[in-house]
Amino acid sequence: MFENEKVLETKICKHCGVNFDITDKDLEFYEKVSPVFPNPGVSFSTPGVKLLENGKIKYLIPSPTLCPDCRQQRRLSFRNEKTITFRTCDLTGKRIFSMYSPDKPYKVYHYEDWFSDKWNPFNYARDFDFSRSFFEQFHDLDISVPKMSLSNLKVENSDFVSQVGYCKNCYLIFNAEEDENCYYGKDVFFSRYCVDSFGVGESEQCYYCIRCIQCFYVEYGMYSYNCRECKYIFSCIGCKNCIGCVNLNNSEYCIFNKRYSKEEYFLKIETLSSNQIKKGYDELLQKSPRNYLLDVKNSENILGDLISGSKNIYQCFQVAGSKDIRYSTNIVNSEDIMDVNYFGINLQKSYESSVVGHGNNLNFCFDCWDNVSNLIYCFFCINGVKNCFGCVGLHSNEQYCILNKQYTKEEYEKLVPKIIEHMMTPPQSPSIEGESGAIVKQGEQEWGEFFPSSLSPFGYNETVAQEYYPINPEVSKTGLEGEINYIDREGNIYNTLEEAGKRPVFKYSTYEAPFPKVEKIIPASKLPENIADIPDNILNWAIECEVTKKPFRIIKEELSFYRKHNLPIPRRHPDQRHLDRMSLRNPRKLFERICDCLTCEENHKNIGKYKEEEFEINIKTGKKGKKIQTTYAPEREEIVYCEECYNKEVY
Repeated sequence: MFENEKVLETKICKHCGVNFDITDKDLEFYEKVSPVFPNPGVSFSTPGVKLLENGKIKYLIPSPTLCPDCRQQRRLSFRNEKTITFRTCDLTGKRIFSMYSPDKPYKVYHYEDWFSDKWNPFNYARDFDFSRSFFEQFHDLDISVPKMSLSNLKVENSDFVSQVGYCKNCYLIFNAEEDENCYYGKDVFFSRYCVDSFGVGESEQCYYCIRCIQCFYVEYGMYSYNCRECKYIFSCIGCKNCIGCVNLNNSEYCIFNKRYSKEEYFLKIETLSSNQIKKGYDELLQKSPRNYLLDVKNSENILGDLISGSKNIYQCFQVAGSKDIRYSTNIVNSEDIMDVNYFGINLQKSYESSVVGHGNNLNFCFDCWDNVSNLIYCFFCINGVKNCFGCVGLHSNEQYCILNKQYTKEEYEKLVPKIIEHMMTPPQSPSIEGESGAIVKQGEQEWGEFFPSSLSPFGYNETVAQEYYPINPEVSKTGLEGEINYIDREGNIYNTLEEAGKRPVFKYSTYEAPFPKVEKIIPASKLPENIADIPDNILNWAIECEVTKKPFRIIKEELSFYRKHNLPIPRRHPDQRHLDRMSLRNPRKLFERICDCLTCEENHKNIGKYKEEEFEINIKTGKKGKKIQTTYAPEREEIVYCEECYNKEVY
């Protein structure tokens, strides 16, 4: 927590059992985002209800029952980015590409048809039943309302993409916006001709890059800005014609951080093989210091990684131009946000939501965006929807709806408080089955909790949760034991919820899409190393992944890119390549560690920033170092410096 915060309560996570703190700043936020309604004449003795001076009532959002990691894991279990396949559109009968596999029990419409007036979400409206739990009724509504095949907006010649907007001629990119001719990437924005990338922005002609911004003709770059014609670089800024370099700024014609003349540089690189470059780069990277804050720029009072132009950011990752954000990721130009993942553009006063943006006052929502406001417990409410509770699939400026039923403003403001009070009351017996055996368990209230993972339409292994909190099935010598429908946190598998008993479980998908017919399948080991030796008819083949043995194909535009850049054909399936890139990134988790700089204590004394209580003996170095919180775990071998020591070393 930040220095000016005070711990008011330490709770035990009901899922994983770890302790987590609730601070005064947390409680201030929960009250700030709690909804307010006119006084409906309820008893003020109801816990969680606060009478305001203007006579209205605030329905206080309680502090969470799950730790930050488990809250994030639950939200991410609803977001499917990369598991997409063919199925039939239930509106037109056409074959479409969808994030819902054919075995899913939902109506699925092509996203262009979903946004049309060919269907009406009010046809699925229902009254609220106070004899049943809210989550149970929401689940019934959710499975009946048609689903959008892909969450895409205005894409051109880009059928095989997901969670994408305003892209052209792209293939298998995810969570991307305003890209052109990009293939196999995630978190790619405003870029052209970038392949196999993760977190690339405003870049062009880049290959296998991670978190590279405003880069041009960069291959195998990581955490670098404004670089051109570089290969194998890490944390470089404003560099040109550099190979195998780390922590350089405004440098040119460098190899392994050694400066050469222009003529020497080009002669030298002709003598180096790709393996030699990779080996030299890895050795330099291992002995070079890392900043404990990874890729943090122009920010104040922050704790996390990948943050720029922001202030008061606590335990967050991938945040830009934002203020007062806590426990969140992928946030841009937003303010007063807690527990939000993804999209997060131009968002204000929102809590426990995922895939939300261009809106305000969004609490417990999923995939709600585009001029939306005052939504509570809603799915897929888009395009001007306001003042709705428990709705699914509204997309045409609807207001004052509950469970997709239209009400007047006065009716809405009377009924929603009653529903919230109903959700505040723990049930006497479990409701329908789901996570932990029930969507709502006996003695647990719903109000203040995000949707249970059991309401996710996807298997856990189909979602982003699997990337950041991987759970893999326990495998016997003969393979998986029996059919898998559910999986617990330890990887134990179950066919039914009865088998799981009281253990918290997630859905698990075993669907495998059929592979298209090809002329032949060639093992990756049989591919020529030189791209010049690859024939055109490789486009008619499939390649067997050297790791997973899963076949994959090469597309025409991809082959042209490899030839232009003199790159070898990949030996690994796109999914495996994505996992390989994920493994190069630090976890979204903070660890206690001590600065590894041998002169850390002296450096801080010299600049007048030494406080004895902030320093401790570093067991590895035997020297005093500043205590830091970082995404580099203490057992990792990298050399990690505090900000003051890193800046002294690098700049």
